[in-house]
Amino acid sequence: MPYVVASQTVPILAVAPIVVVYLGSLNVAAWFSVAVIAAYLTFFPVAINPLRGLLSTDRRAVELMNAFAAGRWTILWKLRVPAALPYIFSALKVAATACVVGAIIGEAPSSIQDGLGGYIVNFNQYYTLSPQNLWATNIIAALLGISFFLVIVAAEKIVVRRAPEHVA
Repeated sequence: MPYVVASQTVPILAVAPIVVVYLGSLNVAAWFSVAVIAAYLTFFPVAINPLRGLLSTDRRAVELMNAFAAGRWTILWKLRVPAALPYIFSALKVAATACVVGAIIGEAPSSIQDGLGGYIVNFNQYYTLSPQNLWATNIIAALLGISFFLVIVAAEKIVVRRAPEHVA
């Protein structure tokens, strides 16, 4: 847990060039560096919330499963994972919007000019001449984040509706 928390104290703007240079030395495509940076930004909520959800299972239910001689994997998949679903989807909702920010930040040191990050850097230089271009990139980034969020909401409605506690 301390390593997960420590990973979030380092600014992403400091980590992004390090990731790009390291992965570039391994001859990895630039888009992969952007994906790693976006994943780094979303790592904290996706690590903490599901862990909390898995540990939030009712102690009495775990004792009951143990009384019926259920194995560790059975307890995990039949009891803990269904109880953790709200936490998991909460983390995925946060990550869905944060990954857009991570991708935009990762595009600048990766020298990807055709992405939103490249356009934001370019349009920022000419903001006084044509501010509508910079605003358009912000709106597109917001729409992407909202779209990803809605995909997670739809998946949550499908999965949580099928959860054992809703089937009776």
